[in-house]
Amino acid sequence: MHPDFNPPAKNPRITSRKTTITGLFFVTLTPSLLPTNQEVDEALDILGMKTGQCVCAYCGGKKSEWDHFRPIVSKRQPTGYITEIANLVPSCGKCNQSKGNTHWRKWMLSATAKHSPTRLKLADIGERMNRLERFEAWRTPIQIDYATVFGAEKWAQHMKYLEDVLQLMARAESDAEHLRKLVESHLNRGNVT
Repeated sequence: MHPDFNPPAKNPRITSRKTTITGLFFVTLTPSLLPTNQEVDEALDILGMKTGQCVCAYCGGKKSEWDHFRPIVSKRQPTGYITEIANLVPSCGKCNQSKGNTHWRKWMLSATAKHSPTRLKLADIGERMNRLERFEAWRTPIQIDYATVFGAEKWAQHMKYLEDVLQLMARAESDAEHLRKLVESHLNRGNVT
């Protein structure tokens, strides 16, 4: 294969997006509270940073986003945590993706999680963890019980929508596999159109 050619994934799966879809079902319900400049400065100070010198709280690399320190979704259920300064830390995309919805400490100490500070053998892991512990203790984050807010019936309906979508994705994937085989058979017979 040519060294400059990276082919796209062969036969991607629709159901590989179940986690994304599940997350969206809950993130779309999650309020987002904008912090004041003072709150951001206070959070950065706790994390050992200053305005204009904001880096990834996990690895120290270039910050590209803010990570939900406590996950919004875990085990296909909302945790109740929302998007607010008590639940956000600066992060690089690699750390944010690698951490996913794992507890920050477990992820940071993991020797197998891709891009974890331990796996990357970063020298200052203990210091970073101490700052994150101080951040964790800084403020009590808001946590919402959606079933209580919406009522049991409305919440059950929302959860049913999620299950319906996931089941439809699985059916569509099964159908797509069958249709792809028909296309491959068509191409193998020399048909181009």
